[in-house]
Amino acid sequence: MKKSAKRKDGTAPIIARISVNGKMAQFSTKQYIKVTEWSVSLGKVKGRSSEAVATNSLLEEIKTSIHKTYNELIRKEITVTAEKVKNTFLGIGQEQFFLMEFFEDSNNLLKKQIGISKSKATYQKAEVCKRHVSEYLKSEYKLSDIDLREINHSFIVGFETYLNTHCKCNYNTTAKFIQKFKSIIITAQKNGQLHNDPFANYKISLKKVDRGYLTKDELNKIMEKEIKNERLERIRDIFVFSCYTGLAYIDIKNLKKEHIIQVFDGNPWIMTKRQKTEVQTVVPLLDVAQEILKKYKGLPKDVLLPVPTNQKTNAYLKEIGDLCGINKNLTFHLARHTFATTITLSNGVPIETVSKMLGHTNIKTTQIYARITNEKISSDMHLLSQKLKCSEMSLA
Repeated sequence: MKKSAKRKDGTAPIIARISVNGKMAQFSTKQYIKVTEWSVSLGKVKGRSSEAVATNSLLEEIKTSIHKTYNELIRKEITVTAEKVKNTFLGIGQEQFFLMEFFEDSNNLLKKQIGISKSKATYQKAEVCKRHVSEYLKSEYKLSDIDLREINHSFIVGFETYLNTHCKCNYNTTAKFIQKFKSIIITAQKNGQLHNDPFANYKISLKKVDRGYLTKDELNKIMEKEIKNERLERIRDIFVFSCYTGLAYIDIKNLKKEHIIQVFDGNPWIMTKRQKTEVQTVVPLLDVAQEILKKYKGLPKDVLLPVPTNQKTNAYLKEIGDLCGINKNLTFHLARHTFATTITLSNGVPIETVSKMLGHTNIKTTQIYARITNEKISSDMHLLSQKLKCSEMSLA
């Protein structure tokens, strides 16, 4: 602490001092605390208040980054001085790399990969994240851009708070934006444009969310409902097709004649790749799904189903939900969960098989989609009860 620079409010600046071979260099950490709150022996703020914890975390981050800078200079140069360490850490005399410029370049590369290794939705999410970061900079820092080396723990926490309060993002949405932002920072580190890790003391976690699904009765309501509106009838059919195949919206939209083949069992199968992950999806066509395809046979360009935009599809599904008296938030993705839970798992299909049909590479992802229903528990326990009775009879 530099007590000689004490201000009228009783606070003084905390100075970072670097010593190499007996020679020193120092700079301000831009942190100010009351003189009485500083521990000279420990070199940190006393107490466990939120302010003390936050300041100490930042100081520790600076200390770690300085050591990392020193070690990197040792590997690169013969002679390392305290002044060189300080200047490298502060970016003095170095080329500047700006966050928003880097974000823009990264997203432009992502855009070029659309339809090859990335989906349009991935690019759009990255663009939304970039816009949030830009607006955060303007709102909280009054800047249009910032040097990458100025990104620290405080910046990340501030961005999280901005997303929660100003943007009204829920917990998981905020976490996903932070994850995307972190990927930008990691890329900058790999490119050598950033040496410290601002995410070193920041943990990102997602809360488990019950995604929901339709029960057998609710699905039957939708299937059996007489719908006189042709527009809504088409959406109902496409939604039911997804419930019986597990295909996502974009994969049904891309579905063509070439993706329906007959294999070893002589029955028609869907064989395609998920646009989102490029993972192969293999699904036998159940009778309900086959009937829907027959209904729309003869569409131009070998397209199998008349799928409108995702926005219109979900809007029409809300109308269908109201018509059928279903109170759940009816979205197209709900069909995928319904396939996993009501159509397959509840009818005894092993989760490994469900995972393969959904195009998942990790069975943990399938577990998010597929839930054990009360009906399945009842059925399994009834079978167990019968087996136990038979066992008891044989013992008697």
